[in-house]
Amino acid sequence: MVSFNEIAGNTLLFFLVFGMSATVDIHMLVAQLKNTKAISMGVFLQFFILPLCGFLVVKFFELEQSVGITLLVVTSSPGGSYSNWWCSIFNADLALSVTMTAISTLLSVILMPLNLLFYCKYAYEADVVQSLDFNSLFVALTVVISAIGLGLAASAKVHSYRFNILSNRLGSYAGVSLVAYSALMSNTSGETQIWEHSWQFYVGVMLPCLVGLFMSNILTSFLSLKKPERVTLSVECCYQNVGIATSVALTMFKGDELSQAMAVPLYYGLIEAIILGIYCILAWKANWTKAPKNVSFWTMVATSYEVLLAEHADLKAIEVSLPSHQQDVNEKVNRAGDTIYVKYNVEDDEEEDFQMVNCMCIDLPSHQTKVASGYQLPGVSESEVYPGASSPWTECFSPTTTTTMQ
Repeated sequence: MVSFNEIAGNTLLFFLVFGMSATVDIHMLVAQLKNTKAISMGVFLQFFILPLCGFLVVKFFELEQSVGITLLVVTSSPGGSYSNWWCSIFNADLALSVTMTAISTLLSVILMPLNLLFYCKYAYEADVVQSLDFNSLFVALTVVISAIGLGLAASAKVHSYRFNILSNRLGSYAGVSLVAYSALMSNTSGETQIWEHSWQFYVGVMLPCLVGLFMSNILTSFLSLKKPERVTLSVECCYQNVGIATSVALTMFKGDELSQAMAVPLYYGLIEAIILGIYCILAWKANWTKAPKNVSFWTMVATSYEVLLAEHADLKAIEVSLPSHQQDVNEKVNRAGDTIYVKYNVEDDEEEDFQMVNCMCIDLPSHQTKVASGYQLPGVSESEVYPGASSPWTECFSPTTTTTMQ
């Protein structure tokens, strides 16, 4: 029989994932699905780098079986929806995070048991797979995938930036509630003591998170991914689903071993929150996120810059010059598919200088214009909306082209 705790937890999980998914513009998600470099790196970090870090730590520190097996379960369990929440409040690339959640949730059904079967066998010759609660895993998978599908469908159907903003707030409130509820449930086990272990325990449980964070930044920088994408994949790599490890510990161990095993997900959950919180703040101040570093902390966490930046860019008109002869026109669509760029060369009949022509503004979005959110974009200059350019239309024209813009 399904308990009230399971119903409450899965309900909050649904609204968290639904809210974050409904925040994402469907065109941005489609673009991220084509971002095979970032997605492949995310899968590599989640299902190879972090499980390997856990295995190396277990072998190096020779952790007790109850602690080591539980740590291997932690490092083999991607964090799923919680990573969406972190990417949202710290303004990393939320579209990439939602895409990674859908992909990693599906892959974890196969890759997580395989990782546990391999690493636990070579670390302790133990079979952990039989202790996994596959019913709970499939319930969580159903909740996450359905919430992502419905959230994206709602975003596409309503087609409103204001709806995206309100959905983001719904997801944020659900995320805070789920964290508080999980903390309340974890404290019901009075026998679990988190502060009565050897130094090997604290260092060993913390190291996979630190090493994973370091490796993810190195590898994503090596691939020259966009900076918000680097932050997203770093969060996706290190933020793990400690609930699965708690379930395994309750199934496999008894007595003192259970107390030791239960301390692993509790301590890792605390450490990952502290480490990733500090990392995300540093990334924000280093201009690695979509939020400008000059705004206050509370403005940064309370504002969905992903939505507002997309709205701001969508409403920008591109000013171009149109010559009298069609053969002098070279037009193209930008990578987002939103605006036609026009560049040209026009020579005067008697002189070799370029002549002046009249200008007009055009804005040709490839998709239906969305309803405005009604919210301001705090702390963002035009150069930050269009990085690397002094104006939105700088990249439209070659250096040798003379244009007149009014």
